[in-house]
Amino acid sequence: MAETDPKTVQDLTAVVQTLLQQMQDKFQTMSDQIIGRNILLLFYNCRIDDLEKNIADLMTQAGVEELEGENKTPASNKS
Repeated sequence: MAETDPKTVQDLTAVVQTLLQQMQDKFQTMSDQIIGRNILLLFYNCRIDDLEKNIADLMTQAGVEELEGENKTPASNKS
């Protein structure tokens, strides 16, 4: 048996508690990273929505409306 192997119930308990604490710390770190990424994605989603709205407003002001697909024509040419 290696010297670091637990020799008593107390040693084994301490090893298990240490491992559980390390797992909890890693889980918490991963959880925090996931939450941070989700917040960042929500922020970028809002920014994209704002950009799309601004583009649509600019197109309206310029007299351009979106037709089916990606073809765009000036609003004054519509019949």
